[in-house]
Amino acid sequence: MSIPFRYRKLGYVALNVTDVERSTKFYTELVGLDLTERVPGGPAFLRCSTDHHNMVLYPAAAPGVKRVGFELESRAELEHARKHLESLGLAVHDISAEERALLRQGDGLRFVEPHSGLTMELYTRMQQMAVPFQQRLTKIARLGHVVLSVERFDEMAAFLHAQLGFAISDFVEGHFAFMRCQPNPLHHSFAIGRSQGGNHLNHVNFMVSDIDDIGRAMNRMQKADIPIVFGPGRHMPSGSIFLYFLDPDGMTIEYSFGMEEFPEKGAREPRMLEPHPLALDTWGSLPKPAFGKVGQIERQEAA
Repeated sequence: MSIPFRYRKLGYVALNVTDVERSTKFYTELVGLDLTERVPGGPAFLRCSTDHHNMVLYPAAAPGVKRVGFELESRAELEHARKHLESLGLAVHDISAEERALLRQGDGLRFVEPHSGLTMELYTRMQQMAVPFQQRLTKIARLGHVVLSVERFDEMAAFLHAQLGFAISDFVEGHFAFMRCQPNPLHHSFAIGRSQGGNHLNHVNFMVSDIDDIGRAMNRMQKADIPIVFGPGRHMPSGSIFLYFLDPDGMTIEYSFGMEEFPEKGAREPRMLEPHPLALDTWGSLPKPAFGKVGQIERQEAA
């Protein structure tokens, strides 16, 4: 499969939160992100790398996903993306110079994924911080992936694969697709599942580099009375050890350790997985009812 443009990585997720101060405290003191910058009356920028931000918290009346940003390999790839998206009839909007200055980012564009209403951002550069990520609580390696639950699952999966260059690593037919942003090797940087109740966030993942961080996080969350909604366990598709818990607005956050990686050429074919609880957790646990329920997609109409 030829890809229309080349990704570098999942760069950041922008979340709407009902109390920026409360959520900033949670993500710094319990999740372990570093606060890069707080704009009075506006967003808070947090990171788990040398990037200026990997998560942005925006004040809002209701919690949810504002947008998801992917970094491309170069400005040339950004122009390839622009021409390709316009050829599909999508409305492509450049990020203004004023907002790029706020985001500490280079050139970028946004468009609306037509089947979910999700605003997707493609950009080329981000300010690199002089002080390394501190890893005060947890050895977070990266922002791992964002997962959405969507009603038009089949249409969105086909669009992401055929038009946006996402490769399917594994899937549960008609229900779930794990996708990697090529040529990034990680088993999935983005995934979607079928929803029966509107389009919304399923979870945001941070990958850790030490399996002990999963156990320490479980104890840390329990001591702070943070609801744990799934795990610890092991996912069959990626092989990851996982733990899911809720942020102050009830959005689901995951820590995971380990993940299959794919070569750019000669990658295995995607596996068709049985829709069975053991595919979610080979250790046999089940998610609690609050798992993956909160977080509306900030609706933007596709033009």
